Amino acid sequence: MGILEVKDVNKRFGGLQALGNVNLSVVENSCHAIIGPNGAGKSTLLNCLVGKLIPDTGSVMFDGQSVLGRKPYEINQMGISRVFQTPEIFGDLSVLENMMIPIFAKRDGAFRMHAVEHTENEKEIVDQAEHMLDSLNMADKRHFHSASMSRGDKRRLEIGMCLAQNPRLLLLDEPTAGMARADTNNTIDLLKQIKDERDITIAIIEHDMHVVFSLAERITVLAQGTPLVEDTPDKIKGHPKVREAYLGETA
Repeated sequence: MGILEVKDVNKRFGGLQALGNVNLSVVENSCHAIIGPNGAGKSTLLNCLVGKLIPDTGSVMFDGQSVLGRKPYEINQMGISRVFQTPEIFGDLSVLENMMIPIFAKRDGAFRMHAVEHTENEKEIVDQAEHMLDSLNMADKRHFHSASMSRGDKRRLEIGMCLAQNPRLLLLDEPTAGMARADTNNTIDLLKQIKDERDITIAIIEHDMHVVFSLAERITVLAQGTPLVEDTPDKIKGHPKVREAYLGETA
């Protein structure tokens, strides 16, 4: 049994079957990629995992507990963190202030924007934030205005903010979308480093096959809301069903 178990999940939007009998098992401490052409249902599935959508039928279990019916912040507190397609950071704050917010939230149980305005007596919080930035090779940017950074650095910061909550499962929704190749490669290296240094499970949705094959140990292919095949990267590469889903070819 995986740390994340999705069984017989269905989701409709009116007459559109967005997900049809989706089954997925993500092994603990692995990196599992979910791929598929546009409209395959990848983002809908991810939204069902984090409480933004509730499946019509089926179950979603994390470490033996159902996530269904829980609010997104409750799922986050269970140990699931999500990285969005567009980096979700606080552009008006410095890099260090951004990193402090999830650390405050982990300690206090809630996000408090005003907490970063009074840190004179919060040396432990500041030290933790600086340590995290150092591990991300961003210590030299700690006083930068976050909105002014490159997309790659914004993504690196957002991933760090997720890691500051010590999640057991990190969900990544197209983490390299819109990046230059250098930033993409840096993000791949960062995720490899995270995987090597932490007891963490990664599930990633990604269109860039360079990213997928650089990171994933297992790959699930979705097409029209239904899983086509799940296998290792080497077997996925030349699979006829995958070629047909992406390229419209026949076996």
